[in-house]
Amino acid sequence: MIEPRLSAEIKVHALLRLVNQNGGFAVVLKKGDRISGSILIQCVEKGENSRLLENMPSLDGAPNWQQIWPQATDNNKELSDYIAQRFRFDPDMWLIELDIPDAERLIAQMGQ
Repeated sequence: MIEPRLSAEIKVHALLRLVNQNGGFAVVLKKGDRISGSILIQCVEKGENSRLLENMPSLDGAPNWQQIWPQATDNNKELSDYIAQRFRFDPDMWLIELDIPDAERLIAQMGQ
């Protein structure tokens, strides 16, 4: 039996609201497919220390957000090139940016 899932758009809006309620800044940089688009999250703290998170499939179906861009680099072109490459592969993907300390903790709260 297929379990009902929230749409990508609802997940994104819930995360944006959660970040804003916790004093951070969140914005959609690119809208993806409303229903089933994957979500790529760019986390920053005061505009620095960029890292990317993506929800990877897990065996039990629970959310499994993993850091896919852990490189400590100030070269924004490398990051932009990586993101552009991902969109060539998956044009239905969402890209959102969260500017808040400990963004990973907030994202984990969403999965509960």
